[in-house]
Amino acid sequence: MFHVRDRRTGSLFDPWAYLGPKRRKLLDRSWAGLFRKEILPHLPVEAITAAFHARLGRPSKDAYTLMGALVFQQMHDVTDEETVRQLAFNTEWHYALDLSDESDEGKYVCLRTLWTMRQLLTEKKLDQLLFDSVTTKLACVFSVDTSKQRLDSVHITSNMRRLGRIGIFVRVITGFLTNLRRREPELFATLDTSFGERYLSPKGQAVFSMVKPSESDRTLSQVTEDLFVLFRRFEKEEAVASMKTYSLLSRVFSDQCDVVMEKGRETVVAKPPKEISSGSLQNPSDPEAGYSGHKGQGYQAQIMETYVPMARATGDGGKEESGDVPLRLITHVVVEPANVSDAHALLPAIEGATRLGLAPAEVLADSLYGSDKNVVAAAEAGVEVVSPVMGQTDKSEVTMADFSFSDDGAIVACPQGHAPIIFRRKGKRRTVVFANADCLGCPKKKECPIKPVRDGYGFRYTEPALRLARRRAAQKTAAFKDRYRHRSGVESTMSAFDRLTGVKHLRVRGMKAVRFAVTLKALGVNLIRAAAAWMAGTSRNPGGNGAPGCPKGAFPVANGELACLHAAFESILVEWTNRFIRFNTPSLHEDDFVLQQAA
Repeated sequence: MFHVRDRRTGSLFDPWAYLGPKRRKLLDRSWAGLFRKEILPHLPVEAITAAFHARLGRPSKDAYTLMGALVFQQMHDVTDEETVRQLAFNTEWHYALDLSDESDEGKYVCLRTLWTMRQLLTEKKLDQLLFDSVTTKLACVFSVDTSKQRLDSVHITSNMRRLGRIGIFVRVITGFLTNLRRREPELFATLDTSFGERYLSPKGQAVFSMVKPSESDRTLSQVTEDLFVLFRRFEKEEAVASMKTYSLLSRVFSDQCDVVMEKGRETVVAKPPKEISSGSLQNPSDPEAGYSGHKGQGYQAQIMETYVPMARATGDGGKEESGDVPLRLITHVVVEPANVSDAHALLPAIEGATRLGLAPAEVLADSLYGSDKNVVAAAEAGVEVVSPVMGQTDKSEVTMADFSFSDDGAIVACPQGHAPIIFRRKGKRRTVVFANADCLGCPKKKECPIKPVRDGYGFRYTEPALRLARRRAAQKTAAFKDRYRHRSGVESTMSAFDRLTGVKHLRVRGMKAVRFAVTLKALGVNLIRAAAAWMAGTSRNPGGNGAPGCPKGAFPVANGELACLHAAFESILVEWTNRFIRFNTPSLHEDDFVLQQAA
C-alpha cells in the first residue's frame, strides 16, 4: 500500500525549534534548507503510485523520504550501507527531508527497501523526471539566464574489470559453459572433457590469468578455436541459442573473429585490432559499455550547462574576481556508450533543454559538435552554435570566404574585385570561372583556390563548403575568440562533477544503473551550486519574477529578523489556542474562566 506524508502543508508549531537559532541558521543556509523549502514538496512521488495497491498490503515507507535519500546518496557518493546510517543519524538529512520524528518508522530504512525503491525509479526512468523537475524549479527560483549555454562530454567507468582480448574470450566461454552445465547437463556431457578442464577448473583459470607475452598469440589462437567450436556446436540448438550467455558468446565471435576457408575446411582467426569495431563487446560483465579509442572502455555523459560571460568561477559555485557568481545550472544530461560520437549529441541537448523551458539562444561546443549539419539544424531551431571547424588552414591562404557573394550564394567578385565570366548551378554544386587576363597577373594567384579550367580559371563549390569557409574565416577574428573562450569553463564543471560526486568511477554497471547514478549526480551538482549561490546571497529571486509559472515569493530569506518574527507569532498562537480550548471546555464555566483571567 502506497504511503506518503504530506510535505506541502506546514506545521502549526516549529518541530525544529530545539536546534537553537545558530544551528538552525546553518541548516537554513545550507543545501538541506534549500532542499526542504523548495525541492521536497515538489518531488514527483505521484509517478510511483501505480506500483502499489491502493488499500491492500503493508504501508510502504514514506515516498518523499526514500526518493530524497536516493538523491542524497548520489550527491554525496556514499554506499548503500552508509546511506542507511546517514538517514538514521545525520541531522542535515533529517532537516532536508523534514524528519522531526525520532522513531525508527520515520528515520530507518532497510537495505532491501532502498534497493526496491531504486529499482522502481530506474525501471520507470524517474531519475530523468527527478532531474527535470528539480532543475526547472531551481531555474525558476533563481531566475537563471539560460540564453547562453555550453556543451561537453565526460568519460565514465562503470564497475567492471578491465579485460584484454584473451580475458574477454575466456570470460564468455566460462560463463557459457557454467550456464550450460547447470541448465542442459546432457548437452554439456557431449562436449570434449578438455573444455571443462581448461575453463571450469581452478587450475585452468590460473593458466589463462598468467599468460606470458611470448605465449599470448598461441593462447589467443587456442581460445579463438574453442570459441568457434562452441559457437558452431550449439547455433542450431534452440534451448541453448536462447541463453543470454550464448548470445554474448555469439556477439564476441562476430565482433572479433573471421571464418576463412583453407583446403575446403573452415578455420577461424582473430581479427586484427584495427578491424574491431568500437561498438564491440568490451566486457561480458557490462555488455552495454562501449569503447573509445581516446578514453577507453565505459560510458560517457553529455552535459550542457548555463554560463554567464563575465563569470570567473570554480566548478562548484565560487566567486568571480569582482562580485558574486550567478548560478550556473546543468540543464541537460544524457548517458551513452563510450563509442558514440559527440557529433550526435548537440540537437538532442537543445531539444531536451527546450522541452524544460530552458532553451538556449547560443551554445558553445568543440569542433566535434559543430558540424555543418548540426549548425544548420540548430539555426532552424533558433539556436546559434559557436564552434570551431575541424581541420586547419594556412593563415595566409585565400578562401572562398574572401570572395563577394550575392544573397542567393552566387559569387559576384573575387578578392581583387574581378567579376566572373561564367557562373553555373547544377544541383547542389556551383561552378565559377574568371577570365585568364584577370587571373594571370594577380599577385595572390598562388594562394587562391582557383585552378585552370576550359575557359579560364575557376573552381567548384557547394553551399556547405561555403558555410564552412566562412566559419573558418570568422574563427580567426578576435570577436570569435572572445566568445569562444568561455567554453573552457565547462572543464571546471566536469572536474567538480567528479570531485563532488565521484561520477567518473561508479559502483554500478549496466546502462540503466549508470544512467540513474549519473542523472542524480548531475541533480546533486545543481543542488550544491544552488546552495552556494543562496548562501552567498546572489541570484536569488525573492520576488518570484523568474521563469513563467514561478510562484511569487518562492524563496524567502532565512535571517534573524524572520526567526524572531516566527517565534513571536508562535507564542501568540499558543496563547490563543489555550484560550480557545478553555473557553470551549464544558467542565470549565465561562464565568470562572473570566474571573481567572481577571485575577
